[in-house]
Amino acid sequence: MDENAVSKNFIEEFIAEDYAAYPVVKTRFPPEPNGYLHIGHVKAMWVDFSMAERFGGTCNLRFDDTNPVKEDVEYVEAIKRDIRWMGFEWDKICFGSDYFDECFELAVKLIKKGAAYVCDLDKDAIREYRGTLTEPGRNSPYRDRSVEENLDLFMRMKNGEFPDGARTLRAKIDMASPNINMRDPALYRILHRRHHQTGDKWCIYPMYDFAHPIQDAMEGVTHSLCSLEYEAHRPLYNWVVEQCGFERKPRQIEFARLNITNTVMSKRYLRMMVEEGIVAGWDDPRMPTLCAMRRRGYPADAIKDFLARAGVAKADSIVDYAVLEHCVRENLNVNAFRVMAVTDPVKLVIDNWEQGVFEDIELDNLPVDGAPDMGSHTVKFGRELYIERDDFMVEPPKKFFRLKPDGEVRLKGAYIIKCTGYETDEDGNVVLIHAEHDPTSKSGECTRKVKGTIHWASAEYAVPAEFRLYEPLFTETIVDTEHITEAINPNSVKLVHGYVEPFIANAEPGVPYQFIRVGYFTADYDTKPGAPVFNRTVGLKDSYKGG
Repeated sequence: MDENAVSKNFIEEFIAEDYAAYPVVKTRFPPEPNGYLHIGHVKAMWVDFSMAERFGGTCNLRFDDTNPVKEDVEYVEAIKRDIRWMGFEWDKICFGSDYFDECFELAVKLIKKGAAYVCDLDKDAIREYRGTLTEPGRNSPYRDRSVEENLDLFMRMKNGEFPDGARTLRAKIDMASPNINMRDPALYRILHRRHHQTGDKWCIYPMYDFAHPIQDAMEGVTHSLCSLEYEAHRPLYNWVVEQCGFERKPRQIEFARLNITNTVMSKRYLRMMVEEGIVAGWDDPRMPTLCAMRRRGYPADAIKDFLARAGVAKADSIVDYAVLEHCVRENLNVNAFRVMAVTDPVKLVIDNWEQGVFEDIELDNLPVDGAPDMGSHTVKFGRELYIERDDFMVEPPKKFFRLKPDGEVRLKGAYIIKCTGYETDEDGNVVLIHAEHDPTSKSGECTRKVKGTIHWASAEYAVPAEFRLYEPLFTETIVDTEHITEAINPNSVKLVHGYVEPFIANAEPGVPYQFIRVGYFTADYDTKPGAPVFNRTVGLKDSYKGG
């Protein structure tokens, strides 16, 4: 660890305190492979990996696969891809199921020392016996079974003699504890389900609160960093480590989860939206999953920047989604090539330009002060062009500096033009604009100024493209999950068709572009040769006013 580094949050302070006595830091990132990682999981990922890096330690990737009901290899591979895309690398890759034998042996150990027993109460009865926050619980009628009977029943559970839910193995702690988690919690349950790693070897599975501290201790994890809801589980975590006899005890530290406006970060509801077809899949660019953000064009470094700004705190808070968009916009401003695209086209004809004559117009790829020189590319300028429909108004308001009848604008990188007329259809919609250019007004060669500059695309050379314009998936700032379908934004995606430069006709997904005056875009996976599809990553306008 850099001794001159300054701790910036309470987790670093705790780790630095421990590091002084025992200079080893090992963390773990333990996702459950029952869905795709969302931005909330990414905060935990960032905390686990960055804290290890901060102190020169290591971080394991451990899949919490103690519940085979909804877990799948598909999610395992997706999580690995997401972690690497974020720029992190694990020290070891482990599975909770790697420790099933050890968990079973330690459960037997607890039975033998009188610290665990087999209980026949069903789920509802256990809840009734547990008591409430203001009333103590009652001992299970099976709490005083002999060690021999408990061992026999536990082995029979393991051998598949009982149906799901018939019996559980429970810790024998204190049914009057003020912490409900310590009132004889379940350590094992019966579940006759095939496991994606262990097959049909087991029909009993350890509970998370039992398996997790064992896994941490066996891997040599020094600091078990987890979200705030596990704070009440910390006494149980420590109890398991103590009762199982581990010499070195991991330290559990809790931090607040990440909450963002206009977003749901519950796998249950995200899965529901996927399964019911509300969204197109886990990687639908409106989703808060990491694969969706990647598809939409969010850079990994921008997400890290957002997490750093959101910070690590002990109290829950809600971060405005505009902060994330601000971080994305800042990153793309110095990394995205500048190109021209027209998303809602209307044709413009320059009547005094000769038919069939074209001129190369040079555009800087990345004209940002301080950014590396990324060269330039050329676009063809000719008689017939496309411009944005809202860049022309027949009866414009005051201070409208785009094109209007008898008005002038500069075409980006090219010439000043003057509107000489327009044509409309039977409904009054403008379908064609006529203009003349000033041959002496080429960009870089003319000192004459006009107030407006608009972008364009060559009607002859531009490539037809589809643009997917995204807005927040939910209309509510704080989403009421009980009425989640009512909060869906019906305008969360809009498909429009226009034109792009040939320069990006074969753009690869993940490469960012700034469509000049329009927004930041990246090619979607649905792109085909000659038929590009672009996702709007974020608009040009920044609504975030913070630092």
